[in-house]
Amino acid sequence: MSPRTCCPVVELRQYTLKPGMRDVLIDLFEQEFIESQEATGMIVVIGQFRDMDNPDRFVWLRGFADMPRRARALQEFYGGPVWKAHREAANATMIDSDNVLLLRPARLVSGFSLENAKRPTPGSREISKSLVVATIYYLDASGKADFVDFFECTLKPALTEAGASILAYFVTENHPNTFPALPVRENVNVFVWFSHFSDRTAYEHYAGALASSTRWSDEIAKELAGRLRGTPEVLKLSPTARSRLRG
Repeated sequence: MSPRTCCPVVELRQYTLKPGMRDVLIDLFEQEFIESQEATGMIVVIGQFRDMDNPDRFVWLRGFADMPRRARALQEFYGGPVWKAHREAANATMIDSDNVLLLRPARLVSGFSLENAKRPTPGSREISKSLVVATIYYLDASGKADFVDFFECTLKPALTEAGASILAYFVTENHPNTFPALPVRENVNVFVWFSHFSDRTAYEHYAGALASSTRWSDEIAKELAGRLRGTPEVLKLSPTARSRLRG
């Protein structure tokens, strides 16, 4: 997994937590579950986030070199001493942990670049003002074949012009789940793109610019809607103190 190709397989994990338990899980996660996962040599913990629109949702990303090594890495971690020591405390914070999308980069060069992304050291408490936004498009069967081309040629220029800094984009990884003990969402076809903003105000300026764009509202949005199943899901994510991905 080179910095330019991190990572060929990515899990986007959304956890619904019990009220008031998000910071409890984040503290535990950042103390116990980052280095211990990466110690397998086959897992990259890409980033972890607070959902700004849902105080009871914790979102995180991890990556793998391929599906067989994903299976070996997860078996090593979840069968190992760190998870066994802390799983009851972690699970006690959760209502649901099965909202997981299994993804792969849409292009060889469209994954996350972590070359210059240094994770803060253990004990760090400073919260970044930056915002990472994940936009999930659920694709209509008739619109998925050329959607990557549509994104790159039509959507991406308009989004960038409005102020989005696009970090990476992915499609569904359709390989069977190699670690069934952890469910993933099956029978969905998605396109997920990630963008970065310096702060919440910058995101609001971008959203306003996009909404007021005649080109977007009259042309692009209509074509986009015709390719999708339902409304896009937008996750506005605040990086935690030790998130490697911060924008």
